[in-house]
Amino acid sequence: MKLLMLGGTEFVGRAITEDALARGWDVTVFHRGHHAPPPGTCALRGDRTAPGGLAALAAGEWDLVVDTWSGAPTAVRDSARLLAGRAGRYVYISSRSVYAYPAPAGLTEDGPVVDGSADAGATAYAEDKRGGELAAVDAFGDRALLVRAGLIIGPYENVGRLPWWLDRTARGGPTPAPGRPGLPLQYIDVRDLAHWTLDAAEAGLGGPYDVVSPVGHATMGALLDACAAVTGGRAEFRWIDQDRMAEAGVEPWTELPIWLPEGELHDYMFGSDTTKARAAGLKCRPVEETVADTWAWLQSLGGPAPLRGDRSTKGMSAEREAALFGL
Repeated sequence: MKLLMLGGTEFVGRAITEDALARGWDVTVFHRGHHAPPPGTCALRGDRTAPGGLAALAAGEWDLVVDTWSGAPTAVRDSARLLAGRAGRYVYISSRSVYAYPAPAGLTEDGPVVDGSADAGATAYAEDKRGGELAAVDAFGDRALLVRAGLIIGPYENVGRLPWWLDRTARGGPTPAPGRPGLPLQYIDVRDLAHWTLDAAEAGLGGPYDVVSPVGHATMGALLDACAAVTGGRAEFRWIDQDRMAEAGVEPWTELPIWLPEGELHDYMFGSDTTKARAAGLKCRPVEETVADTWAWLQSLGGPAPLRGDRSTKGMSAEREAALFGL
């Protein structure tokens, strides 16, 4: 297989590129030059947001294109149109955020989605991802696979969610633990997302798929216990009821990453029906493996984890923790 990876140097794109290389595929990575792609790839340079930025893609043919873009849908539109006659299939890494909020637990791929346009500039994450989906389908039709990922964690994470918990448990001592240990989570290890995506593309699948672990694949307690175990076991979790968290003004998802209190938003984020993707071969590794491998990657960096420029810093300060424990 000949793969054209649009991106391919960080997190999801890198995991897909490495999986393709492990299969023995011929991989071309089109990127802006900010980070080096994995060894063994052919690199093409260009900026999709600049005039003439796709010039490096003016020639060439590929069996498959994978696109992780999360900005203006016009970038997906222009890339997909340019490649429609020279590529067999187009995979767009989208998000479950395209579903209209609120959405009940058990939602499937047929659920209502936000409005979006392939011709739009950057607006908001959900609308941008929906516009990217429409752009891919406009150019490739049923040759477009829309991978609606849930929460993504694992090695190479540049968003700061799981890395924050690992760094925090490594420091040890009294550690805030939100809600209850048995709170179910849904997420996808980036390597499982990559492997399923390439399998599905190779099998000729098209249309939308929610790619995330089954409901309850892990719990908040299991995730934090795994973090504590791999970082030395020095963390002393203090489980704090979600109502007390709300009274203290704690921001779910940002101050305490990954966690959402039970209710409407939790159902929306962690209640997807994954029957379709699992029937198409999706397999999810244990949370302990994801956590251990992410910690090993963090330790290999010799410094702080990378953070995307368009994402805010995650986590709670020591001062906020002290105030929380003092309630």
